[in-house]
Amino acid sequence: MQAFNWRGRNNRGELLSGTLDAEHADAVAAQLMAGGVIPIGISPAGNSVASPQTDWWAALRARPVNDEDCLTLTRQLYTLQKSGVPILRSLAGLQASTEHSALIALLQDLRMSLDQGRELATAMGRHPKVFGTFYVAMVRVGEMTGRLTEVFQRLGEHLEFELDIRARIKQALRYPIMVVVAMAIALIIINLFVLPKFAAVFEHFHADLPLMTRILLGFSAWTVRWWPALVVGTVIAAFAWRSALATPSGRYRWDRLKLRLPIAGPIVLKATLARFARSFSLASRSGVPISQAMVVVAQTVDNAFIAGRIEQMRAGVERGESISRCAAAAGVFTPIVLQMIAVGEETGELDNLMSEIADMYERETDYAIKGLSAAIEPILLLIIGCLVLVLALGVFLPLWDLGQAAMGRGAG
Repeated sequence: MQAFNWRGRNNRGELLSGTLDAEHADAVAAQLMAGGVIPIGISPAGNSVASPQTDWWAALRARPVNDEDCLTLTRQLYTLQKSGVPILRSLAGLQASTEHSALIALLQDLRMSLDQGRELATAMGRHPKVFGTFYVAMVRVGEMTGRLTEVFQRLGEHLEFELDIRARIKQALRYPIMVVVAMAIALIIINLFVLPKFAAVFEHFHADLPLMTRILLGFSAWTVRWWPALVVGTVIAAFAWRSALATPSGRYRWDRLKLRLPIAGPIVLKATLARFARSFSLASRSGVPISQAMVVVAQTVDNAFIAGRIEQMRAGVERGESISRCAAAAGVFTPIVLQMIAVGEETGELDNLMSEIADMYERETDYAIKGLSAAIEPILLLIIGCLVLVLALGVFLPLWDLGQAAMGRGAG
């Protein structure tokens, strides 16, 4: 990555300039246009300033800056900006008031970049693991429009919603995951240790075993013999899966499949559309043109399939079609949402109605998450019942027959 000096004009025709880090000049132009700036000139400015180096052992032990830290930092910056504190003094004060080593290094790097004449958005863009694409784009818009305080407020609300949704999903899935892990451990123990003992007992009596018992014993013997190959195959499959998801086509297919899952699919769709509507409302209120706002928002939904539909909407808007018609063609919105988009487009209150759409999807997502655990529990009970039935028919029924036969011979 290298630095580029750029010059451009915003929506009011004002001449702006600055420095951006990117892979090439086209990426700089895309970032500027996404932020509402028409580039006039872009020229290389040398290598990107490297992040400050730290001791490798200290860096390994240090706790990274997580999403909760980013939310806290955003709220603090909003409060300081609202109070009129300059950004450099704000960063210095935050750096002096924290003991989090990774956060101190982050704030120090932001101050260093600002001292070198870079914009705050450019400085934050050098830390993609902390500040996402949407975050950086909105900060850039806030700097260009002079509404950085409002942007920090909206970003804080956006991050709070994201963290709340993740926490609720983790809470709803905690019990099902524990049950699945316990079942997996039990199956491994039964296949590797229990069934071989039963196999020795059945072989000693030379009994005629039922089909289910022969299948279980055969699968257990195969597992005991080939478990190293199973472990290696599982590792290879995991790496292949990650490699497939790293490709655009693989990520697109997986994200489309997630939306079609029986129970989780509707929840993922509603949460993604809530994120889209909230991001679009935030970008629109910040003064970003609709087509450029869709470019930025498409990068925030964290779903390649929905992002493709948003890009399809953007292309339609650029051709002169209405937003409501493009939204209907996307095929992911409910009829009531399409009506709200049409009303907002006609009345000029699209940003407010998009915020209401986000509230509606967030309420539906919250309600669906609350019922997620209740919907999964019957399925888990059914699976556990089937496993117990298979073990009972395959293992304990032959033992019962052998016991009855031994008692018969003893009585005789």
